[in-house]
Amino acid sequence: MSVLLKKKFNLKNIVVGLTAAAALGLASHSALAKDVKTRIVRFGYGLADDSPAGQATRYFADEVKRLSDGKINVKTYGNGALGSDEQMQNALIGGSQEMTFVSTAPLAGMVKEFGVFDLPFLFDNDKVADYVLDGPEGKKLLDSLTGKGLIGLVYWENGFRNITNSRHEISKAGDIKGIKLRVMQNQVALSVFNGLGANAIPMPFTELFTALETKTIDGQENPLSTIQTSKFYEVQPYLTISNHVYTPFVLLASKKWWDGLSGDEKGIIQTAAADAQQFQRKTSRDAAISSLAYLKDKGLKVSEFSTAEKEKIRDALAPILADLTVKIGEPTVTAILAEAKKGQDQK
Repeated sequence: MSVLLKKKFNLKNIVVGLTAAAALGLASHSALAKDVKTRIVRFGYGLADDSPAGQATRYFADEVKRLSDGKINVKTYGNGALGSDEQMQNALIGGSQEMTFVSTAPLAGMVKEFGVFDLPFLFDNDKVADYVLDGPEGKKLLDSLTGKGLIGLVYWENGFRNITNSRHEISKAGDIKGIKLRVMQNQVALSVFNGLGANAIPMPFTELFTALETKTIDGQENPLSTIQTSKFYEVQPYLTISNHVYTPFVLLASKKWWDGLSGDEKGIIQTAAADAQQFQRKTSRDAAISSLAYLKDKGLKVSEFSTAEKEKIRDALAPILADLTVKIGEPTVTAILAEAKKGQDQK
């Protein structure tokens, strides 16, 4: 074979190989999105657009668009534009809205076992929380929503909750007595803070800032990034780093809508949800660090519960927690605590 002929033969092989590789890549990509219709997905949420979860919602929307070759367009509506968490939750059940994320507290109204996440000092740190939420017990709770008209996709992070108020510094449990404190709308949060002597008042998040500003209530409890992005520091001069509860968000889809999706479309949503989970958790944890510095710069007087004070709170709440364990469901509480212990022992 001549040198020239060899060169032509090799060139032909290279072109054929590249063409085959390109075709394989296109086939692989199209396999992910082969049965995908043009769709609009309404995704509402209560927090500010610049919150970690708001940023993650836009990240999720971008991922869905990319994976679907632009066919599925997720429209995001922050700042409670589509209603309160409870209203959006009901809209998903009814099929008039496709997606949202909510704290676990509103979900406890329909699946009581979700109340386990409102028990104080359940997780020592975020690594333990991830271990439990992403494990079998966390998935079991997500799966329990299917019969209620909701699809629980993954857990995002709301974070460790801390207390602000407009009356005085809170550095020990006794300081909470008499404080009119907004809590999430479920029985566990009400029982815990009433047990500590607060006047616990359930209230939708969308009404919270106005209630604080008008002093209808004295204080609230939320993660640091939420305190910053919701501008509670404008009307709350005292901040207590209590880390009393770790609150997850649950990324939800309407079952009515979900049941109408193809397998490929569901795969796109699930892949984007898992990617957004990692983005959201990192963003949330970075934000908690920067938010504390920001709030200090804004002049908030910051105090913190000591380890000894946390033990006193646990002791004071022991009878209430025993009663709540029965109401939430002892098997669930026991299983979650066991998983948390395993997570704590992980190296």
